[in-house]
Amino acid sequence: MAANVNPTVRRRRLGSELRKLRETKGMTAEEVAARLLVSQSKISRLENGRRSISQRDVRDLCGVYGVEDQRIVDSLMHMAKESRQQGWWHAFGDVPYSVYIGLETEAESLRVYDSLVVPGLLQTRNYAEAVIEGTLPEATPEQVDKRIDIRLRRQERITDPASPLRFWVVMDESALRRVVGSKDVMREQLEYLVQMGSQAHVTVQVLPYEAGAHPGMSGNFAILEFPDATDSSVVYIEGVTSDLYLEKPVDVHGYSVMYEHLRAQALSAEASRQFIADAAKEYAR
Repeated sequence: MAANVNPTVRRRRLGSELRKLRETKGMTAEEVAARLLVSQSKISRLENGRRSISQRDVRDLCGVYGVEDQRIVDSLMHMAKESRQQGWWHAFGDVPYSVYIGLETEAESLRVYDSLVVPGLLQTRNYAEAVIEGTLPEATPEQVDKRIDIRLRRQERITDPASPLRFWVVMDESALRRVVGSKDVMREQLEYLVQMGSQAHVTVQVLPYEAGAHPGMSGNFAILEFPDATDSSVVYIEGVTSDLYLEKPVDVHGYSVMYEHLRAQALSAEASRQFIADAAKEYAR
């Protein structure tokens, strides 16, 4: 596939265009489903980009919506074809969070709050291995290795010289204090965190224990924003058996406001680097 084709994003864009056509026609998803003799849930999944869209689906939907401009139909059909191609992550086989990886790969900026561990995009190999083995105790060595390789491949978004991801992290002090792997692993990880946090496009802030209660106590989350204005921002919440993606403007706004409060309560970027550096020295004793 072409290097610049992201099937996850193509599905979202195509789904958005199909939803606009339906709304312009004044039809409900239930009415469209009845016309095509399919389930309403299928129409919803097509529109939210969670399901691959075939060219036949596009043709049938355009017929229902009365789209007469063949250029529009052809454009949507082409998007459908691209949405069924594979992203780089498919080379690793079945990846449970492939939708998120597709979004992260295309994102222009990413804001993350993490309370227990260093975010994956800033993890060293040794730290990542310890985290994965600890959180997935029944995983085979092969499964652990695959997850590590995927995580390190994802990190190329941070180091991409052409268009590095704008990455903002707020992390709880507990992520620095919990010994993951060993003291040597932690020292290496925290030193790397200081190094990465010094880059212009990466901001790392620590939320110290003394900050007390804060909005992040409700759980971890990430906010992804995209360079194309037609791609709505997404709030990602990771789950044990399934993940949650929030795209409604009111939801994104709510989490964005929460993130601003976390940034305000956290140490500054400069103070955070010193805080992390001091914590790394403690592991060297």
